[in-house]
Amino acid sequence: MTRKIVHIDMDAFYASVELRENPQLKGLPVVVAWDSIRSVIVAASYEARKYGLRSAMSVRRARELCPHAIYISPNFTLYRDVSRQVRAIFQQYTDRIEPLSLDEAYLDVTQNHKGIASATEVANRIREEIFLQTSLTASAGVAPNKFLAKIASDWNKPNGICVVPPSKVMAFLQDLPLEKIPGVGRVTLAKFHRLQMKTVADLRLRSEWELTHHFGRYGHRLYELARGIDLREVDTNQESQQISTETTFDRDLPYLQLQDPLDAIARKLWDQVLRKRKFGRTVTLKLKSASFRIVTRSQTYSSPIYSLDEVRQAAASLLERVELDKRQSLYRLIGLGISAFADIDEVEAQLLLL
Repeated sequence: MTRKIVHIDMDAFYASVELRENPQLKGLPVVVAWDSIRSVIVAASYEARKYGLRSAMSVRRARELCPHAIYISPNFTLYRDVSRQVRAIFQQYTDRIEPLSLDEAYLDVTQNHKGIASATEVANRIREEIFLQTSLTASAGVAPNKFLAKIASDWNKPNGICVVPPSKVMAFLQDLPLEKIPGVGRVTLAKFHRLQMKTVADLRLRSEWELTHHFGRYGHRLYELARGIDLREVDTNQESQQISTETTFDRDLPYLQLQDPLDAIARKLWDQVLRKRKFGRTVTLKLKSASFRIVTRSQTYSSPIYSLDEVRQAAASLLERVELDKRQSLYRLIGLGISAFADIDEVEAQLLLL
């Protein structure tokens, strides 16, 4: 049976909640962030985004782009309360829910509590109920798998819906820019461009062998995504206890050439931390040698890591801890992860001091 997956994404969630609480600010560039040059933006209203402001941007840079922006300190207690309201609405339709954060989730509505045959109708009912109960808008993507639903939910934002039926999958993907594929960052995108690939149609022309040659294990995944294939089920288990990222090199690298790729994945990891708003105390380095031997090093700190510089310093320290004999090896993969997450109330209190 073809799955019916809905991805619900609240529109500018934190900023929208604050605008609901402060209606006099509607139409103004509102930024949810601690008002400190060392802080980063948690969320920006659509008016603020017109000036180039976006989530994870430094407040220092945001002030340069939009000096008249209005700053509101985050209230995660309120956001969690609203998120629980939205989750309760989801549960009226299905128990197969995979939260990605406070403001987005996958829902498998193939079989749903209301017995509604149309996934599009389910998505629209959920969006309507969210607005009635919270006065907030949500966008939705409806598709036969998670990959397509995730992309579709961003298609008609804000307050929109995009439906990708099975018969339209290839047409939907044809002209899709490769940067729209979840998980494709700056480094991978630059590599796509060097290989003369800009759209999924370009990607689909490459053989599986060629993609795995250039992108390692991720190449197999790219081969499937280019054809709209994603067999992952909606995962109803608890949230992951670690945020991590890794990269496989085009060619095996000696130890002394690992610092640049380590810096690159540190930035990629930090982007994930900021998106998910989960700050951890433990940093783990993973290396895979050319002979497929795994080397890991971890360090747990007394307080959570709150900046990219701290991630980089921790990563460099872990790399230095690789023993001398192992430094003689060539490496095919490097990875970095953060775990031992702090309670969000502790995080909020600490960030106020920055």
